[in-house]
Amino acid sequence: MRQLATFEADYAILSERCGMLDRSERGRLALAGSGAKAFLQGQVTNDIESLVPGSGCYAAFLTQKGKMLGDLRVLDAGSELLLDTERVALQELFNMIRRFSIGWDVELHKRTLESGLLSLAGPQAGEAVLAAFGDVPGPAEHDHVELARSADAGSVRAIRTDVGIDLLCATEQLDAVRTAALDAGAVMVGDDAAECLRIERGRPRYGIDLDDTVIPQEAGLNERAVSFTKGCYVGQETVARLFYKGKPNRRLRGLRSAVPIATGTELSLDGRVVGRVSSAAISPRLGPIALALVRREAPAGETVDAGPSGPAQVVELPF
Repeated sequence: MRQLATFEADYAILSERCGMLDRSERGRLALAGSGAKAFLQGQVTNDIESLVPGSGCYAAFLTQKGKMLGDLRVLDAGSELLLDTERVALQELFNMIRRFSIGWDVELHKRTLESGLLSLAGPQAGEAVLAAFGDVPGPAEHDHVELARSADAGSVRAIRTDVGIDLLCATEQLDAVRTAALDAGAVMVGDDAAECLRIERGRPRYGIDLDDTVIPQEAGLNERAVSFTKGCYVGQETVARLFYKGKPNRRLRGLRSAVPIATGTELSLDGRVVGRVSSAAISPRLGPIALALVRREAPAGETVDAGPSGPAQVVELPF
């Protein structure tokens, strides 16, 4: 674990300036061909056919029973769709496309090793990208723009995120892009500070907070990831039925406590297990916080037993 002083300095940079992280380990694919949009429309939860070049969306891909096999960012780059996912979900995404795209005019390309991804986060991220590359994407999350080519950095795609701007480039240009961003004011920071801010925002990560037992609504993803007006897609029946007629048995909640809570800690109420901690941090702003999928018997405002950490209060997200 990084030293506390470094963690707090990184947290301050991400909160007040512009921090940069290398996220090249994430999985990346591309879909080309005249059938790419129509094919993906029937496989993921969001409305892919409504995308136009320069826009994008967040989506999930599901089992027939509506459970999440992974989540992804989809970017319409004009000639192709760029897909970005957690590395743990990459193989399932690749398998899904290979299995179900037979008969479609769809070309699948691997891009994980061929490209690099840098994330700039903080209130000055836009200023740093503008200073380094002369342009920024639109204001909506997932807006993206191909920045002007330069002799050193080559072609760079800037992508708007909820906390800043991602920079996507060819692997061989990654060092040049990183140097350009650093020269423009970005500062390299550690993953632990970025994870703390992610937990504060209540944004779950697949492979950490989400897995193949989770339905999108349980994780509060309907608004971000699910279209209820598009056509059919795999797992739609379960997702729609739960949204219109049911209540999820559990929801992603925040936890606040006086003592740090370890990931994996069971949460109980009146002797019954109601959840398990998936992400935890000690926030310089909020103190010990955590994320957990908590059964509806323990709504926001309830106090649960967090084992060795003692009592913890269930809260709505974001913190």
